[in-house]
This record gives sequence, structure tokens and C-alpha cells, in this order.
Amino acid sequence: MDKNIHTKPIGYLLERTTRVVKLSFHKCFKNLNIDITPEQWVVMDSLHGKNDQSQKELANDSFKDAPTISRIINVLEKKQWVERKASPEDGRIYLIHQTEEGRRITEVLQAEISKLREQGWKELSKDDYDVFTRIIDQVFDNYS
Repeated sequence: MDKNIHTKPIGYLLERTTRVVKLSFHKCFKNLNIDITPEQWVVMDSLHGKNDQSQKELANDSFKDAPTISRIINVLEKKQWVERKASPEDGRIYLIHQTEEGRRITEVLQAEISKLREQGWKELSKDDYDVFTRIIDQVFDNYS
């Protein structure tokens, strides 16, 4: 492929898109009067799908490093949306458990997040999604 046909570097395109998506999430959370960030949302959503995960599992699921995921969990714990519980199999490992209040917040947000996701795919087909996913996965693999 002729590299001269690219007018914008892929990093620019990714950053621009990530920025506008995150801003949309921030606006949504603010409109709902819920004090949460997109990064915290990723953790809450992951726990809602599978509660009682280790910090390592959450870090892997969200592509965050250990110190970052620890800071996010600390904030969510202060909000009383999650709690740390010792693993029954290994007392050295703590499982992150979403509290009832955390589940309630997540459920409130899920409907709005679903609308945001639909907005992002407006006027795009299933084939567009498949092509996009193939391309973005390939770019990811190229840098991994």
C-alpha cells in the first residue's frame, strides 16, 4: 500500500476519536449527576458482567497497569460502589466486589451508555463494524 495516500497518522485518528468518545461519556455522566469517569465506568461495567474479580483480572480486562487499577478501585471503594474481599482460595488475593449501590449505579448508567454506543454506530452497518473490528484488531496486533 502506498504510504503517501495517508493524510492523517493513525495515532492522530485514534486519539481524536478516543477524545470525542470520552467527552461524550463525561457529558452523559454529568447530565445524570453521577460522579464517575470513563475509566471508572470500564471497571464498574466489567464487575457488573462478572463480579468478584481480582485486581489483575480487572487490569487485564481494562488494559490498565496495576497502579492505575489500584487507584481506580480506591476511588470506587471510597464511593462505596466496590469493596475488597479476601479470596476464599488464596488469602493473599483480594477480589473486587461490586456493592448493591455500585450495581444500582451501573444499571442506571447502562441504558445511557447503550444510547451513546448506538450513536457511535449511527449510519454504519454490521459489515462496517466487522471491517472496523478487523482493522483495529490488526493495528493492535501490529503494535503488540
